[in-house]
Amino acid sequence: MLQISRRTFVASSALTAAVGIGSKLLIGPTWAQSGSSARSSGFYRYKVGTVEVTALYDGLWQKPHDPGFIRNASIDETKAALANAGLETGFVPIPLTVIVLTINGRHVMIDAGSGNQWQPTAHGVLGTMQAAGIDPAAVSTILLSHFHPDHIFGLMESGTNRPVFPDAELVVSAAEYRWWTEPGRVEKLPAERRALAQRINTVFPTWRNFTLVEGDREVAPGIHLLQAPGHTAGHAAFLVDSGDHQLMVSNDAAYLPALLAPHPDWQGSFDLDGPLAVITRRRLIDRAIAENMQVCGSHFPFPGVGTFVRDGNAYAFEPVQV
Repeated sequence: MLQISRRTFVASSALTAAVGIGSKLLIGPTWAQSGSSARSSGFYRYKVGTVEVTALYDGLWQKPHDPGFIRNASIDETKAALANAGLETGFVPIPLTVIVLTINGRHVMIDAGSGNQWQPTAHGVLGTMQAAGIDPAAVSTILLSHFHPDHIFGLMESGTNRPVFPDAELVVSAAEYRWWTEPGRVEKLPAERRALAQRINTVFPTWRNFTLVEGDREVAPGIHLLQAPGHTAGHAAFLVDSGDHQLMVSNDAAYLPALLAPHPDWQGSFDLDGPLAVITRRRLIDRAIAENMQVCGSHFPFPGVGTFVRDGNAYAFEPVQV
């Protein structure tokens, strides 16, 4: 099993030294194969100290190219970045991963996935959880990074909006919750986002299992919520700390590293505040590099974990090969 230690220089760091700090690092075709065997089973396990991490595969969004997807890059530039990573270029391939942390027998989930209610190629993770031996009813806490549909629709049953995890504590940044539920929010949003906001405002204020977090703080044993705004108003990352081992769970701060590692200043159309998202992205990645952490992301190549290294004023990313 993969073991993540802050004291151990990872293979990508050794690669940096081998080619020279000023050399251009390219991520090769290994991206395309990363996680292929794990995807077939639907889950993959690794350890962070004594914490067991189970990565659950929620499918692959085959996003059509859109000139507005990256605000400050063209479709051709986007395709070139995908090609450099050895990825499909006919569409933007965006994997979806949800993780469950098992800490002394307690299951803590980070986000809830699409719930089979979003893209046709996003199938939800309940069946995969059970295949991995995790009873959804045994999830005690769900840490929510932000309120986009691929992260929260798995909380609600299709049609009824009944809670899928009625007994779990739902932990979210207070800034995120308040932004989405403030009076008049639905009317303030572009037409294409109003249905999401309406669903949130219809459902979440009726639930009593939300814990709203101000600032950075420990939200479960060894897990700290880190305020990471930009992608949304209250987007959060999570730092898993177990003894001498750490994992940065960046969620959507660096959503697709094939694009945002070599071009960290690109701003996505789903970023509420593009310039702030760039600042947050660099802050989290720089901390992970400085402390020799691996980084887990919701849309990284499955199983969603790998290593960033500096590449001039940008970064290179190496996904874990499984």
